[in-house]
Amino acid sequence: MSKIKFITGFLALFLLVNLHAQEQEQSSEKRVYLKGNALFIPIGIVNLGLEHQVSKKFTVQGDVLISPWKSFAGHELQYYSISLEGRYYFDEAFKHWYVGANIAGSKFNVQKWNYWSDNLTTDEETGITRKSSDLYQKGYSVIFGVTAGYQFKVSDRWNIDIYGTVGTSQDYYRGYDRARGDRYDKAEKFNKSGEIIPYRGGVMISYKLK
Repeated sequence: MSKIKFITGFLALFLLVNLHAQEQEQSSEKRVYLKGNALFIPIGIVNLGLEHQVSKKFTVQGDVLISPWKSFAGHELQYYSISLEGRYYFDEAFKHWYVGANIAGSKFNVQKWNYWSDNLTTDEETGITRKSSDLYQKGYSVIFGVTAGYQFKVSDRWNIDIYGTVGTSQDYYRGYDRARGDRYDKAEKFNKSGEIIPYRGGVMISYKLK
């Protein structure tokens, strides 16, 4: 909980500074870039964003990620997320190093990587034996994080944006057994978990709209 309060406070402070910068900065040009993540295209995952300049050094970016795979290499990989991020550029907007504060929400139907093995486990209460690779999770997450990245210009309208985000993920999910067709967990409603994870990143190809 303390981690969530810290990152939430950081995000609030970031946005307040952003608003103050808008009042102080009178920039005539407010650029907007449409972006697509080149790393995910080969595996059929869509990650699109829109980054809007609000002052000389501040931008706001919104992006969506859609992974539609009911099965990918034998694993569930349906993941849908939306995020909002405030960015501060040390040089100027869309140029070189920046840091950002991010908040995201997601809905998922996935098999976590630590369930990919064929290990067998037996429940002592029910006597049911399950295989790890038959188990998957459905639920949603609320995530707060910090971003670091580097963006550079390749032509008058094209930029490349390389970035990564790490944060605290608060997850609410139900666990299912694909082979038996029932739930393997014992929670009445949702299991809850929290962890620090990298949850965004890639190489965004950016096109200047204005």
